[in-house]
Amino acid sequence: MKSLIQGQIVATFRRQYLAELSDGRLLTCLTRSRKNENACGDIVEIHRINELQGVIECTLPRHTLLYRSDSRRQKLIAANISQIVVVLASMPPFSDELLARCLIAAHDQKLETLIVFNKCDLHQAAQAARAQLDPYRAIGYRILELAARENPAPLLPFLEGHTSILVGQSGMGKSTIINQLIPGAQAATNEISSALNSGKHTTTHSRLYHLNPHSHLIDCPGIQAFGLHHLDFDAIEAGFVEFAAYQGQCHFHNCRHMHEPNCALKKTEQEGKIHARRLKLFQEISQSRM
Repeated sequence: MKSLIQGQIVATFRRQYLAELSDGRLLTCLTRSRKNENACGDIVEIHRINELQGVIECTLPRHTLLYRSDSRRQKLIAANISQIVVVLASMPPFSDELLARCLIAAHDQKLETLIVFNKCDLHQAAQAARAQLDPYRAIGYRILELAARENPAPLLPFLEGHTSILVGQSGMGKSTIINQLIPGAQAATNEISSALNSGKHTTTHSRLYHLNPHSHLIDCPGIQAFGLHHLDFDAIEAGFVEFAAYQGQCHFHNCRHMHEPNCALKKTEQEGKIHARRLKLFQEISQSRM
């Protein structure tokens, strides 16, 4: 019978994984399957081959799993997280559809959510970006304004006690946040690249850093699309949290809130109780799911 040890995946690259053992040592691991079935944050049981290498034999049950999907495939992002931090910026302009999709995925997994509005010191651009975020502020989402290059410290209390993941488009400042909060992040990246024998400039799917014994932060590459093909209509509707108060009030029980008569959501939007852009986003996302 194989003797197995437990570890946590702290970096991924193609079919290679880096697992951290209880003593802090790193082990390069492969899986027996050709599929990428593990995510950063997974707790796994490993058959150790030697001091530096192992094979993942099984993955322990996950508390949460964040992933995106289209009609052909799914891409795992992170496992066992408790909070998603969506990083936006005043420049370059951000996609509010991508933001909405991230929040839907977070709601599906019952994750805490935080929107970080970075580069808020770029005053002229920041004004337009704030207006774009007004609908989210109005329905209760937490929004933290930040100038990460100057002072990332205001973010720290929001990360305490959580395993958080930073997500966002390229150029929003995620790398700046990581490097400011975790001075050794670049050294850790180089160590990971060396362990995976993939070069110093390897971009891993996700990387986990320890802020303190109780708080952890996962960074993932910038994303331009967040497919929700794995979620059905009801799950997407539930992700628009402000719609809950009007659930069941449409004339048709299977109303899709598009062109149906006596739609409660369309009526409520016309009365100014639901933001028009949010209803439009829902219609677009529920139709495509991609």
